[in-house]
Amino acid sequence: ATFSACGQTENSSTNTTAENTSDEISTYYFIRHAEKDRSNPNNPNPDLTDQGLARAKKWASTLKNIDFDAIYSSDYNRTKQTAQPLADQNNLEIVLYDANNLNDSKFKEQTKGKTVLVVGHSNTTPQFANAVLGENKYGEMNDSDNASLYIVTIINGEGSSQLLSIN
Repeated sequence: ATFSACGQTENSSTNTTAENTSDEISTYYFIRHAEKDRSNPNNPNPDLTDQGLARAKKWASTLKNIDFDAIYSSDYNRTKQTAQPLADQNNLEIVLYDANNLNDSKFKEQTKGKTVLVVGHSNTTPQFANAVLGENKYGEMNDSDNASLYIVTIINGEGSSQLLSIN
């Protein structure tokens, strides 16, 4: 996997002490679904292409050393198919979320102190990262971008983030 950093916040906190407990650290990995089948522009719920299915497996390989506590996906074939290899790898069921209610109190409560993957769309992925981070840092993704990985970490209420491109 090729990693390229696209930017990192200045307030990134790396001074964690041994006294920190896991319930003080929440880490969120946000990705957009892999390449979808665009052959029928009238299909609102297409599956992934072969290239997309390969990318979904690559996400699982790239993130294999991360022990996810939960994997969230919007209720579309393409996002669920992107999340499935990681869900299988972590022995987790995919939790469906409503893209219209990003970072609501239920999501915050369920994910506090956890390591979470969220699979979304070009318009929801950066929006969700912004909501969890608590600032409007990331703009909408390009429709051809299936490689961005947004990582948001909340330590004792303080957020930091980075944006990587995994090609």
